[in-house]
Amino acid sequence: MGVIYGGRSGEHEISVASAASILKHLDREKFEPVPVCIEKDGRWTLPDRAPVALAAAEVIEGTRAAAAKPLPGGRDAIMPAHPGTDTLLTIERGASGSGGGTGTPAVVTGLGLDVVFPVLHGPFGEDGTVQGLLELANVPYVGPGVMASAVGMDKATMKILFEARGLPVTPWHAFVAADWARRRDDVLARSLALGLPLFVKPSNLGSSVGISKVKAADALVPAIEEALSFDRKVIIEAGVPEPREIECAVLGNDDPLASTAGEVIPSREFYDYEAKYLDEGSKTIIPADLPASQLAEVQRLAIEAFKAIDACGMSRVDFLLSRATGALVVNEINTIPGFTTISMFAKLWEASGVPYPDLVDRLIRLAMERHAEKQRLRTSAF
Repeated sequence: MGVIYGGRSGEHEISVASAASILKHLDREKFEPVPVCIEKDGRWTLPDRAPVALAAAEVIEGTRAAAAKPLPGGRDAIMPAHPGTDTLLTIERGASGSGGGTGTPAVVTGLGLDVVFPVLHGPFGEDGTVQGLLELANVPYVGPGVMASAVGMDKATMKILFEARGLPVTPWHAFVAADWARRRDDVLARSLALGLPLFVKPSNLGSSVGISKVKAADALVPAIEEALSFDRKVIIEAGVPEPREIECAVLGNDDPLASTAGEVIPSREFYDYEAKYLDEGSKTIIPADLPASQLAEVQRLAIEAFKAIDACGMSRVDFLLSRATGALVVNEINTIPGFTTISMFAKLWEASGVPYPDLVDRLIRLAMERHAEKQRLRTSAF
């Protein structure tokens, strides 16, 4: 079983911590894990040692201390984009470092993987790119497929599908960098028409990276430029009055189940990157203090959001519940939710009667079931 982690995104460190938690809790009597790291430069490696830091803050601080240098050692790895018995080709470089003519030649070894758990967060991993490669290689993998992963990463496209399915969302609009360069005044006017406060977000990123809360008009331009430094598309959302942050986990393929709901109490004004991973003041309450009817509605909407993007395997759906009005809106869906020691997905399922090792086991079985179903499909018209 391969556990792919790291990646070329601002959520690299979160992914490392998620992988460490999965590797620690994996049942070694059922699975033989193979850690596969995607370095920040995009290079795939089989590291000499698996990640062990279970808290994202440990990984983040360690990365800063090391000036973001990759771990030494390990072999390069390549996943061929075609079916075969060798899921990965590992390359041990020769003495010359190139294997291309002088010194000891490189040694290439094939490695077969029965299933892959991509625990990648953000672009180039959670957005359908790695899922597409796994589809080409015909390897079973945990989590939603190419389309659901891509839609789940793009907050603007996600909201279009939510609205089409009749799910409640906060007022919003999106634009791309070219719109900002050519029609800045129009973008600003349309944004401010949503009312203050506003949330300005990169459309394709997670872990609250690049997100700003805008409470005054003169703060909007720098917030947009900050978001555009992470993504070519930006989404702007109207704030929810006195919001509570409610989360619900979904598990399954064709007949998904929803967990109990949890509530996040951020240490800061909203649940930004620091509040999630660095501050110690943020709290989670599981189960959330909700009346039974409201909990049932959260669970229903979570499953509807899961189906709206045609997800499978797993997702976490995030909601905003207004204390002022009682209105509940679907904020977003996360197709590869965090698996760190503080992550809600595992905590929600544990509170719903599914402990961490059983959760990982279920996810792998769901991946194998979905893959087996695909193998029965015709690939030829003749």
